[in-house]
Amino acid sequence: MTKEEIKEKKRKSQDDLKTERKKHKKDKKDKKDKKHKKDKKDKKDKREESKENCIEQIEKVDTGAVIHKSSEPEISAFYKENEVSVDYPIERHIQPVLTFDELSLDSRIQSALSVFTKPTPIQSVSWPYLLSGKDVIGVAETGSGKTFAFGVPAINKLVTQSSKPKGVQVLVISPTRELASQIYDNLVLLTEKAKLDCCCVYGGVPKHEQREKLKKTQVVVATPGRLLDLMQEGSVDLSNVSYLVLDEADRMLEKGFEEDIKNIMKETNTKGRQTLMFTATWPKEVRELASTFMSDPVKVSIGNRDELSANKRITQVVEVIEQFQKEKKLLELLKKYQSGAKKNDKVLIFALYKKEAARVERNLKYNGYKVAAIHGDLSQQQRTQALSEFKSGASNLLLATDVAARGLDIPNVKTVINLTFPLTVEDYVHRIGRTGRAGQTGTAHTLFTEQEKHLAGALVNVLNGANQPVPEDLKKFGTHTKKKEHSAYGAFYKDVDMNKKPKKITFD
Repeated sequence: MTKEEIKEKKRKSQDDLKTERKKHKKDKKDKKDKKHKKDKKDKKDKREESKENCIEQIEKVDTGAVIHKSSEPEISAFYKENEVSVDYPIERHIQPVLTFDELSLDSRIQSALSVFTKPTPIQSVSWPYLLSGKDVIGVAETGSGKTFAFGVPAINKLVTQSSKPKGVQVLVISPTRELASQIYDNLVLLTEKAKLDCCCVYGGVPKHEQREKLKKTQVVVATPGRLLDLMQEGSVDLSNVSYLVLDEADRMLEKGFEEDIKNIMKETNTKGRQTLMFTATWPKEVRELASTFMSDPVKVSIGNRDELSANKRITQVVEVIEQFQKEKKLLELLKKYQSGAKKNDKVLIFALYKKEAARVERNLKYNGYKVAAIHGDLSQQQRTQALSEFKSGASNLLLATDVAARGLDIPNVKTVINLTFPLTVEDYVHRIGRTGRAGQTGTAHTLFTEQEKHLAGALVNVLNGANQPVPEDLKKFGTHTKKKEHSAYGAFYKDVDMNKKPKKITFD
């Protein structure tokens, strides 16, 4: 055999090997895609089955506070329309309350509810369980009425119980000062009617006034850090807490509050305690915490919370631009969203970092805008004042970092502008959730640059899931989504075995 023939044979052999590898790679990918589609279908089937079970297994349970009136067709339509699923392995599902007439609460609490037309879905489903003393996990989008979902049963329990223990009996823990203040503002509407005391405990302000209020209050809303400070110095006794709420539980665990939460919970009435967790997402860490501190909890989900989804009432506009064009574009957008009949519309602008927020705030003021701001470089008093001005309408422009992205209920925000895209698509969904609240519609306008291209695939999924247009410029970055492997490091986290010895490579 000649040298040329040997070379030709070798080349053919290499080509065959390459072809075989490509084929193997393609088969592997097809297999993976089929498995992914099957898993997705199984999840969907499971959700549908859960909904059907909810409808089939509903029973009327007399809690003393619920008078069921709704018919089976009404309940079926309610479950289907709101994508409700109830996971409770212990017993059959309790019928939801679809109107306030179905509630037999203390008259003072009933009067506080008279300003609303009907319960929100999370309230409808969770109230019968909570009023019968069950532990509940509520998974629902922000702006879904979660504060009254846990607040109404809590205050009703206090005013109707036969024995009247002293001290703190209801404790609500929240991740941020702003959210704690907002929950307090809502609960005060109930506690004032019931002639009870409620106080809010958070850092960044002097402790003296909080210490004095804690001596006579029955209901406390707190951030974990300040509450632990007051516990350690002996200013608060939690041994009579029989109703405990963790609001935005997923957010608290992201911020690394897990040990603080455990230390606080140990000091409450662990035997006779009713425990509630409200969360917008349901990660592994929250599931583990729930299994540790809750007794046979009922999990109530509103909407498809297995996959990250945005409020469908929000019109999402995504614009791909150059980094240096953003602040000029912001001024154009403000003219668009605050001109003519829209001149008094509330607009919320999100920046990513506090330095960026401070710079943009200066630029907006230079251009004649009256802007309120919330970011880490401001004192608690300045942040509270800014939020108050925006809520009251004294300023119709609020600039914020992600400290305001979760949970805050700011009425009538017409437009959210994402000046800089957040670090995760989860935070994007929570940011835009500041508009389109309480059944209203809203607009979210997002400026996207090449620097965020690694998040393009996940953003495309959110847009598609909410039936929103996907710009061609965004598709150019690719629609592949990396699996989020770690809450702190996102898609770039790699689980590496540090005990494994490195391989020694020898070069000939």
